[in-house]
Amino acid sequence: MTPFKLTEELILEIEQLIEDQNNSRLESLLEEVHYADVAEIIDELNEEQATYLIKLLDSDKTSDVLTELDEDVREAILNNLSAKEIAEELEELDTDDAADIVGELPKEIIQEVISEIEDREHAQDIVDLLRYDENSAGGLMAKELVKVRESWNVLTCVKEMRAQAENVTRVHSIYVVDDDDKLKGRLSLKDLLTTSTKSHISDIYIPKVDSVNVNEDPEEVAKIMSKYDLEAIPVVDEMGRLVGRITIDDIVDVIKEEAEKDYQLAAGISQDVEADDSIWDLTRARLPWLFLGLVGGVGAAAIMGGFEDMIREHAILFFFTPLIAAMAGNVGVQSSAIIVQGLANDDLKGSVGNRLIKEMLLAALNGVILAAVLLLFTWAYKGNFLTALAISISLIVVIIVAGLIGTFIPLFLDKREIDPAIATGPFITTSNDIFGILIYFWIAKMVLGI
Repeated sequence: MTPFKLTEELILEIEQLIEDQNNSRLESLLEEVHYADVAEIIDELNEEQATYLIKLLDSDKTSDVLTELDEDVREAILNNLSAKEIAEELEELDTDDAADIVGELPKEIIQEVISEIEDREHAQDIVDLLRYDENSAGGLMAKELVKVRESWNVLTCVKEMRAQAENVTRVHSIYVVDDDDKLKGRLSLKDLLTTSTKSHISDIYIPKVDSVNVNEDPEEVAKIMSKYDLEAIPVVDEMGRLVGRITIDDIVDVIKEEAEKDYQLAAGISQDVEADDSIWDLTRARLPWLFLGLVGGVGAAAIMGGFEDMIREHAILFFFTPLIAAMAGNVGVQSSAIIVQGLANDDLKGSVGNRLIKEMLLAALNGVILAAVLLLFTWAYKGNFLTALAISISLIVVIIVAGLIGTFIPLFLDKREIDPAIATGPFITTSNDIFGILIYFWIAKMVLGI
């Protein structure tokens, strides 16, 4: 299969076909194009053209297209569709995707859209999902699944499965429940096919099954599914009743969103923003951390001002200040990045004390190697061994302290239930710059006997 490639020529052709209202050519051109690629095309069209295309193509395709669109583009298109047209799109979607779209609609038209959905069971499932917090397993799950009762025999089970499977895009697992819909286990397709049709499900199902509560955090769900290599996981309510399932495609979205948020935090962006957001939104997201950097710079300048006489007498110390600050920031970010990654993957083992000791030894080893190189360079450059020694010792201590700070802060934030990713950005860099410069001049003052 040749990968789809969006070209300017294709966009221009589609725009011209829309202007000419050449519907047959448009349908023919996009017939074999994957819905994700159609979404990519629509993102390049204006609002009127995008709406025209959505109305033209069949709902079984455009419904999936809507789920792939940027939220702002989707909102603009939905504003141009009637309640009935929106309902037709929702009927083609799984309940989780449909609920996500309904949740973005203005409150005053949600009821009207729901009432236009002909499949009343589908409509009720969407309404049920809207009751859950979007940042929970309940808000992430879909209602479509295949479940069988432990009291059924194999023949009845197969008949019921056939009926249920019509509404399920992909059957990952067959779940077993009791008469109160409480999750009991899962059913092996092999066991189902090789067992007598008169056998009861209670005799052949597998009682061990991983599940999550409707109130579970999506990130925790992602960790469970990743750890056990699950393609889907059942969701139960407070009474243990099976209410839905979460599939791997939804978890991939969660992981992607979390990675993007952590990346922005690490870069010093405090809100979830995109390149196309307004200047005001981008400013609000960036300014707090830039202000922190300003405060840190003023603090570092104030510290250097306290050692003005020493700098005047040993000017070479001033020229190595950027190196010390950069090393402190780099080491701190490296240490915190490893810890944040470990916390995200739930890989950190052992006590905080052992972690700090390990990081201190690692930083000391790196510091000694780098300091030895710096000592030789500075001594050869200026010919003053004592000054070169002062700078090199300072570098070792600064690297050790930066490593400890970079390790401790994300662990501390995690204990306080604050996203530790915040520690990999300007917060660590600024704090280590200040501590690094203070340590640098303080040690230099002692070694030089000033």
